[in-house]
Amino acid sequence: MTTTPIAHLHEIANPPPDPSHLPDSVLALAVKPAYKDYLSNAQRSSLVKFQHLANYIATAMIFLKSDALLERELVPDDVKFRLLGHFGTCPGLNLIYAHVNRLVVKDDLKIILVVGPGHGAPAILADLWIEDSLAPFIPPYTRDEAGLRKLIKSFSWPGGFPSHINAEVPGSIHEGGELGYSLAVSYGAVMDKPDLIVTCIVGDGESESGPLAAAWNSHKYLDPAESGAVIPILHANGFKISERTIPGTNDDKELIALYSGYGYKVIIVEDLKHIQDELAAALDWSVAEIKKIQTAARSGIPIVKPRWPLIVLRTPKGFSGPKQLDGEPIEGSFHSHQVPLPEAKTNNEQFELLKHWLKSYDVKNLLTAEGKPIPEIEALIPKEPSKRLGQVKETYNGYNPLDLTDWKPFAKEKGTQYSALRAVGEYLDQALVANPHSLRLFSPDELVSNKLDSVFNHTSRDFQWDPLTRAKGGRVTEILSEHCCQGWLQGYTLTGRVGVFPSYEAFLGIIATMMVQYAKFMKMAKETKWRRDIGSLNYIETSTWTRQEHNGFSHQNPAFIGTVIKVKSEAARIYLPPDANCFLSTIRHCLKSKNYVNLMVGSKAPTPVYLSPEEADAHCIAGASVWKFASTDDGIDPDVVLVGIGVEVTFEVIAAASILRKKVPSLRVRVVNVTDLMILQAHGTHPHALTDDGFDSLFTKDKPIHFNYHGYPTELQGLLFGRPNLDRVSIDGYDEEGTTTTPLSMMVLNHTDRWTVAAKAIEAAAKINPLVQINSHVLISGFQHARRKHQSYVVENGHDPDGVFDTPEF
Repeated sequence: MTTTPIAHLHEIANPPPDPSHLPDSVLALAVKPAYKDYLSNAQRSSLVKFQHLANYIATAMIFLKSDALLERELVPDDVKFRLLGHFGTCPGLNLIYAHVNRLVVKDDLKIILVVGPGHGAPAILADLWIEDSLAPFIPPYTRDEAGLRKLIKSFSWPGGFPSHINAEVPGSIHEGGELGYSLAVSYGAVMDKPDLIVTCIVGDGESESGPLAAAWNSHKYLDPAESGAVIPILHANGFKISERTIPGTNDDKELIALYSGYGYKVIIVEDLKHIQDELAAALDWSVAEIKKIQTAARSGIPIVKPRWPLIVLRTPKGFSGPKQLDGEPIEGSFHSHQVPLPEAKTNNEQFELLKHWLKSYDVKNLLTAEGKPIPEIEALIPKEPSKRLGQVKETYNGYNPLDLTDWKPFAKEKGTQYSALRAVGEYLDQALVANPHSLRLFSPDELVSNKLDSVFNHTSRDFQWDPLTRAKGGRVTEILSEHCCQGWLQGYTLTGRVGVFPSYEAFLGIIATMMVQYAKFMKMAKETKWRRDIGSLNYIETSTWTRQEHNGFSHQNPAFIGTVIKVKSEAARIYLPPDANCFLSTIRHCLKSKNYVNLMVGSKAPTPVYLSPEEADAHCIAGASVWKFASTDDGIDPDVVLVGIGVEVTFEVIAAASILRKKVPSLRVRVVNVTDLMILQAHGTHPHALTDDGFDSLFTKDKPIHFNYHGYPTELQGLLFGRPNLDRVSIDGYDEEGTTTTPLSMMVLNHTDRWTVAAKAIEAAAKINPLVQINSHVLISGFQHARRKHQSYVVENGHDPDGVFDTPEF
């Protein structure tokens, strides 16, 4: 076996992969349908001309600010000052787009196209203009000469389209700014949509990411009796920004073995000379395989472990572009990845290459006199606008509200103790029954641990490779990949449905950037005006640090709260309901809400039910309230305000208030619980933010305030910034302290325990109440001693003393 010296690889276009050591018998696992003369000459010509026009428009968008249709001799002044966009992926995207259009017209299909390669917007915008899917949403981009000129100039131009696909691009349900999520989003989109196909283009660079690697398993969670299908197309063009890709260095046997092992039936499309016929045959075969699998499932005899179709499309990077520059290859190398001629405006050689390149597409013969695509290209475009890839209704207007019952019949009796998450599971059970095709739970294998298992009263999981859960219409999709759960949730939500993502608190951070990208998509979607409402993204964060004393330090991390805080205020909603009834009120509100990222933080352990259903509803509507039962004289004229935000830390505040009532009767305490975290932001910075008068009504104008907060104290400091008189505020919260210990000891380690809260109250009140001041040193010393004594007790006995979590009495 001979290999090319590394030093010379940059000089070779389309370097072949080294052969693997796998046996040739692996090749038999792939499919090779006959494709010779598969298309008629007319069909082939239409496809080629569609692609030539799309490639021209994409190239012009990257380079030209004027003379968009080459009506005179191009001059350097026609070239944009700043050249942005990625050409390398564009020819492959245009190839696929043209062929998917052919498929829609031929078989009358409903298809959404999801584009994984990050900066492929020039291609997709060109295709959308050709099929007239821009103007219906953005009127200036008409399918005529004027609209095309505007499109070409406005790409990567201030006020125009960005270089990656985002919510401004019709037909998109995937934010292209961060790689790795396209495939999971695609599978989420087809769940409970039996007639929908998503064609997902996976970039070969993107395929190297962890989220994408996990997402190849998504078909195992797809019930073909009730859901649509995904046609993954791995676009293996060999290079990323300055390096070869892993699929580009895999030979056919390695790719076939890999994806066959995932459970796919692989077809490789790579003969560039016959690429039109080969890809057409591959797509037709893919649809036939999908129909075969779906027909069997919908006839009650599902195929066990069906092998779903997967296309590997090998094309040169940047094909149809410049071949060479300065002795180095452009086409078929990383040099074509972004802008193949980066100095076209100032370098004469590159400018001449650009002119030759643009002329090679012969754009004048691809457009009519009015600037529309010629009839031969029009033949590929679905006549019904709703079938065009940019106008499928599910991509922009698919939302239908859930049918939700009142939560109060599920409420728990005030004064008892009950797990909030168990109560939520009971409510979700009924919600799933009432919404069998528009509500799902996506969970990283923790539903039973998180006490949500009541949902299994009427549904099951939907893991299709497990005989216990196969073909049962399960509403629970569990996989040990937070990335997959998030991607599925996004695809499901963006196509009109509603999902819930419960997770251990410490591990939601795994999908933090995915959530942020989604929030950016939502922000831009709202600004487009033509996109309609969508259901909110709903997270339930439980198994929190306060009850992770058994799993230890690694399972303690409330940082996801801070990530959501940073999301645009119009979208961010964070709730820390203090008991089961408040959580029930909150979950119903979140399931009915639209266009938000809802984070609900709560405990799965049994905790006191402080409020009746009516009180809980009023409390949640207000976002916070004075808890008179735990306050002195109903909280009137306090010396100090004690605030709990979060389940266990609120319990410690109430326990501290009970201790203080007995030990320091002269101390006047007001206890406040905050369930809607965002009310604390300075007035005007968030839609839920309290007015200054409202803030003072809860926390007084000038009395000391101590916050016992579930998250990191710095988060609360940031939220409160802008409120007046903050020198009276002290905050304790999670302080990165934890081990294998006990629940109350965990609070002690992080200074959120009842004795610390009581000591903070004494310390603050002593400055204004002489009756407290006179005994403050003795009282604070006693509380510190109680903390040390408790820690000694748990070390010796291995558990907290009996009764420490009994509901406090006043």
